[in-house]
Amino acid sequence: MDLLRLIFGEAAPWLASLSRYILPLVCVAIVVRCIRSMLRERYEPETWAYLYLPGEIMVPLRHWECILGRARSVDGQLNDPSVDKLHACLIRSATGEWTVYNLGRGATYVNGEEVRAGGAVIADADVLTLGKVSARFVDLTEEERAALLKYRHAPGRRVRPGATMLLLTVLQILLVLQQLVYNEDAGTSVAMAFGILCAAQWVYFCVLRASGQTGFEPETLGFFLTTIGLSVAASSVPDASSMIKQVIFIIAGIVLFLILGLWIRDLRRTKSLNMIAAGATVVLLAINLIFANVTYGAQNWLQIGGFSFQPSEFVKVLYVYAGAATLERLFVNKNLIFYIGFSAICVGAMALMGDFGAALVFFVTFLVISFMRSGSFATLFLAIGGAALAVMVVLSARSYVLDRFQTWGHAWEDIYGNGYQQVRAMSAAASGGLFGQGSGNGWLVDVTAGDTDMVFGVVCEELGLITGLCCVISILALAGFVVKNASAGRSSYFVIAAAAAVTVMMTQMALNVFGSMDILPFTGVTFPFVSRGGSSLLSCWMLLAFVKGCDTRARGSFAVKRPEKFSGGAGVEEPDYGPEGYDDYGGWEERTEDRRTRRGGGRSRRGRPYREDDR
Repeated sequence: MDLLRLIFGEAAPWLASLSRYILPLVCVAIVVRCIRSMLRERYEPETWAYLYLPGEIMVPLRHWECILGRARSVDGQLNDPSVDKLHACLIRSATGEWTVYNLGRGATYVNGEEVRAGGAVIADADVLTLGKVSARFVDLTEEERAALLKYRHAPGRRVRPGATMLLLTVLQILLVLQQLVYNEDAGTSVAMAFGILCAAQWVYFCVLRASGQTGFEPETLGFFLTTIGLSVAASSVPDASSMIKQVIFIIAGIVLFLILGLWIRDLRRTKSLNMIAAGATVVLLAINLIFANVTYGAQNWLQIGGFSFQPSEFVKVLYVYAGAATLERLFVNKNLIFYIGFSAICVGAMALMGDFGAALVFFVTFLVISFMRSGSFATLFLAIGGAALAVMVVLSARSYVLDRFQTWGHAWEDIYGNGYQQVRAMSAAASGGLFGQGSGNGWLVDVTAGDTDMVFGVVCEELGLITGLCCVISILALAGFVVKNASAGRSSYFVIAAAAAVTVMMTQMALNVFGSMDILPFTGVTFPFVSRGGSSLLSCWMLLAFVKGCDTRARGSFAVKRPEKFSGGAGVEEPDYGPEGYDDYGGWEERTEDRRTRRGGGRSRRGRPYREDDR
């Protein structure tokens, strides 16, 4: 405060008061710009190969796993009565080799040889026969794919990511101003913490922008939520040592985000470690059960040196990593036993620890992953039925869990007992109004678990309901981003892992918000990125890497290899963008005519010019 008075004089309190009304508007602008960019950008699928059918018909193969058949939902539809609804599956490896598997009752042939149970390799110009339909398989080289990339839209041209980063910097300055005015314990350590966060986000942005990336929506929302979380930490424990720890965790989270994002670029390497990830999950859970301390009824904290952490937070990342890869071959083998057993171990261990909020997060994630791979409602109903029986057993064995369910919806009837936390969270949120009391000017952070399990109430109290809703919408926006990218996803692994990651975030967010507001039973889980705690922050940044990995837009993600980065790939020149920032498709056929020569012959490789839906 003395520093502010030295700079601004007696105007410092007035500026802080004014910033209370500006800050929520800046939050809205950041979130709206990210959502606007996500919605207005084109999500164009990549093309990896073609099936050349009789009658000058080309069927593009736009994923690494493509189902062929007569059903309307398949990737390559063949409208012939002799073809089964789900007849065959074409799979591309990370090295570019294609394999075909037979799925239907009818036979599948490659160059006249029947495809057996183990699948058959298919190469460029081979003839694939399904029922009475024969098609020539046409693979694309990396040079051709790199040339096609030239005409795909790059994000960040209508909504400039640099301007959004500037707004995020303004938000951080406003939070520092409020902390120094309203929080008597805040000092230079708080200002330095925000300064380091600001510097880290700009270094990240500049480095990746220089490397050619133009899509920054997921990480911008991650930086936004982390900024709000740093404000909560500054209000709760503004001393220098705590601020240093929080900054270390933030930097470590960003580094792990980058490392994991770069690691999953190689899908073969990623899948090769799925069993190791599953084993590490079980080991972490066993260590937790043996050595962890019991805190507030849950055995989920380990102490190492001067740091305490929750192994369950890292188990979430490993579960998503291993779960998506474990079901890699489910379209060939419908056996779910291994994955169900692995999930049962994770959920059961969480139940034994007494961490039923985490157990619920794992269970919901299990349902999402298993359904995305199996498409079986019967499997889901069986799992839900089993879970319902398990819940009944838990409620009868753990009295404090039953107390939380009995308090649900009746918190005001026991304001000094089981409803203590919910009542205070609701009161604090209501006192903040739309614009809040100011960062560092709240009292809910002093209540037990106020800055973790009830952090939504802290955000609403200090920064206002508008900012609190912006945090909620940010998580929903990440989920919408994954859903929109799913149809254009490169591989099912990336899509399933991203869907599982946002499922973890959304479930935690819903339990945190609705639990503290007494809309759902109070389960004691953290709000992603916002709740104070290092292990939670690290796991959220690592989960965000899976979200980034499903983004296959041109120059949209560092977690996806572009064709010109593949070995032997051709370089790509910058497209000729029009006045609106998008390339002109006029002359598409002329510009691609030189890429249509068939290998070893003079016929058109694709049999006809590109159609509108081939772009």
